[in-house]
Amino acid sequence: MDHSDHPTPLEALGGIAFSRVAEAKQSEGNAVRLLCDATANYPAWLRAIAEARDTVHLENYILAEDSVGRAFSDALIKAVRRGVCCRVLYDWLGCRTKTSARFWTALRAAGIEIRCYNPPHFGNPLAWISRDHRKLLCVDDRVAFTGGLCISQDWEGPPPWRDTAVEVRGPAVAHFEAAFRDSWATAGPPIPAEAPQEPLDMARAGALSMWVIAGHPNDMGLYRLEQLIAEIVERSLWLSDAYFVATTGYVRALGGAARAGVDVRLLVPGSSNWPLIKMVSQAGYRPLLAAGVRVFEWNGPMMHAKTAVADGCWTRIGSSNSNFASWISNRELDVTIKDRAFAKEMETLFEQDLGNATEIVLGSGETGAANATGPAAAQWRAAHANRLIAGVVGLGNIVGATVSQHRAPGPAEAILLSVAATSLLILGVIAFLMPHLFAYLLGALAGWVGVALLVRAWKLRPPGLGRKP
Repeated sequence: MDHSDHPTPLEALGGIAFSRVAEAKQSEGNAVRLLCDATANYPAWLRAIAEARDTVHLENYILAEDSVGRAFSDALIKAVRRGVCCRVLYDWLGCRTKTSARFWTALRAAGIEIRCYNPPHFGNPLAWISRDHRKLLCVDDRVAFTGGLCISQDWEGPPPWRDTAVEVRGPAVAHFEAAFRDSWATAGPPIPAEAPQEPLDMARAGALSMWVIAGHPNDMGLYRLEQLIAEIVERSLWLSDAYFVATTGYVRALGGAARAGVDVRLLVPGSSNWPLIKMVSQAGYRPLLAAGVRVFEWNGPMMHAKTAVADGCWTRIGSSNSNFASWISNRELDVTIKDRAFAKEMETLFEQDLGNATEIVLGSGETGAANATGPAAAQWRAAHANRLIAGVVGLGNIVGATVSQHRAPGPAEAILLSVAATSLLILGVIAFLMPHLFAYLLGALAGWVGVALLVRAWKLRPPGLGRKP
């Protein structure tokens, strides 16, 4: 895409604005390498581990017990035997059906420090909502990798999942290391004070400006930044998203940009490993298409990349999807870069992806496909709660909008409304026919939450409360 030489409003926006809006850490003098799919990422990650001298810090939502996971576990064990300090942080829910306790026991026995993020806890029955969805590998404080890839055979295939990540060298690695240390401390004691608190190699490695966005539950930094980008973008905004269930505000921002003449494109999966999210995402096509946003569905097994490129100068790559789970409840990790050459690489990659995608168009009040090309294969995997939450919230928005008559539902919403209606009818029948069972389940849930709240209240009581003087 050709651009004129004058800077766009996005390009002219100062780094302080990015840092404030997204609560991001800025650094200059970085080198970034774009890595596409597992074929480019996994060999680079394994090579970095093989070359490690001091530390390997790995944080990922899924480290599966399969051929890919075993390749990484072998590499980590070899690194420990060389005297490298290896720490691995995995998400309990992400690995629950993917990895056995035996796998983690073997790694611990080899000398690798292993921690699990947010396992079930009786005292906080709703804690499972927050997941560690980050994908980060940081080696020797000199190189870091982040993006959308978990460590699993799904990404290798066959057929492989489509995903994007980056390799980073330079001062920004300090911010990746800090992000890992912060996550590590949520699952146990912090990294000991005798360990170096600053990266050893802070030398400039290139000329790129970069912002590292280490998302925490409830901070919504990336959401604010994406809203800002959609509002000020002038020429183009191309998005890839695996589980797109956006808020009304973000959908309106995208639609407003498209109506203003911005080339807004959204690439999403054609086949998803989580069908409910797929249905909710499709139900959201209609307002986007009506506003002029072009929507494309990937013709492969799974489009898992989470990227954005705007006005040929700004890029985002990371672990965050455009939904409530990523914006509000999860720990996520994304990078943004302002650089025309790197943005050009991203645009080229996006255009290549569109060559294996089907554009969705409005026709007779329905969404329809035109010029379908390439293979279409479904690969459904076990569902994860953060995706379920995003889907339920999206479904709730559709049902609420329909009941309140704030907008007329379309044909795609009709399918979801039928699912919601049927589920409510079944729930109602169970309540009428088996009221005791229904009451027992509701009572058990209420009792669990009540006891948990009392325990927490007792722990938070003021000093001296409940104690004799």
